[in-house]
Amino acid sequence: MAKKDRIYYGWVVVVAFLFIGIISYGINYSYGVFFKSLLQHFDWSRTLTSGLFSSYMLLQCVFAILGGWTLDRYGARIVFILMGFFTGLSLLLTSHANAPWHLFVSYSLLLAIGIGPIYTVTMATAARWFVVRRGLALGIVGAGAGLGIAAMTPIAAHLVSTYGWQNAYFIMGLVALATITPCALVLRKTPTAVTPLADGESLTDTSHVVSQKQNPDGSDSFSLIQAVKTRNFWLLLSVWFLYAFCLHLVLVHLTPHAIDLGTGPMKAATFLGLIGGISIPGRIFMGRFSDIIGRKQAGIISALFMAGAMLLLAVGSKLWLLYLFSVIFGLSYGGIDPPIVALIGDAFGTRHMGVILGVLVVGWSAGGAAGPALAGYIFDVSGNYVYAFLAAMVAMVIATILIFLVRQSRR
Repeated sequence: MAKKDRIYYGWVVVVAFLFIGIISYGINYSYGVFFKSLLQHFDWSRTLTSGLFSSYMLLQCVFAILGGWTLDRYGARIVFILMGFFTGLSLLLTSHANAPWHLFVSYSLLLAIGIGPIYTVTMATAARWFVVRRGLALGIVGAGAGLGIAAMTPIAAHLVSTYGWQNAYFIMGLVALATITPCALVLRKTPTAVTPLADGESLTDTSHVVSQKQNPDGSDSFSLIQAVKTRNFWLLLSVWFLYAFCLHLVLVHLTPHAIDLGTGPMKAATFLGLIGGISIPGRIFMGRFSDIIGRKQAGIISALFMAGAMLLLAVGSKLWLLYLFSVIFGLSYGGIDPPIVALIGDAFGTRHMGVILGVLVVGWSAGGAAGPALAGYIFDVSGNYVYAFLAAMVAMVIATILIFLVRQSRR
């Protein structure tokens, strides 16, 4: 029997990705905190203010694909070193923007280079290090998004109210430079650089699991071309579009919506922080739960609760309903991600998962661009977000149906 490592190195990778995610996702999802300040400073409509974030999301997909391609060939370390540099540079330049086009270059373009590959690279790499506990590992890595929202949105709100939005971006840029690159330096290229066995287990311990989930070295994995020819690929691409449509609509417009209802800016930001904090147990629990009850079942449950939360947001305007929405949405948003990503690994294998995830992120980026833009347009036309929130509810109902249709076998 092979001797187990005292601490399996895959867990070191998971912790590094967790900290990288806290900073990157915290920056990414704090845009709603800056929304009103940008709206007033540049005298924009909500459609145009949303368009800045939407253009960033569209550009993300390009660099998600490039990040996945680079990961498959050169490993995660070089990708994250570049990401740390461009994220910091983006925010430092954004802090000095004095014209709208400056923001579209410094924020939309450069931040897309810096943060665009985050999801693809962290999830694909973590999936390669695990088979037995893949759902749990992905849940912990994904918790970086929740922690980032929970930590960074109130901090960003405090910085904006105290120092102004430009100085707030400058400080966040320095934080990105000081944290992401050091975390990247601990990463190694492949699991086989440490142990050839998945999850650090002996062959005796895991042989029954490997036989169920295919070979951990990816010998049964799909190439990108093979994956694109399957129904599963297009179903999952559509699910990600709809999920991102709903999620980013909320993350960009929930804070200005709360302010419109009479909530102060600091308290309005706490709703995003609550969503992020509550999503953490949702991610970890549902990631592990998906290993037990199945990826599809876990994804369906989470998608249905997201739809219900959006209905609540559309019909409720009381403060306590915003808190209730934040709790339900946070749990379900946290819960849907790990089983869906684990389902991708189960369906296509992990050898080419970097580039496959990168291409699937096209759907994610398109949805993340469409949701905020549509909500901004609806507000400019109608003066409220009711129909935008209902559209997000319908999107998640459709996503539930598509998850049900995904086949879990590879052939």
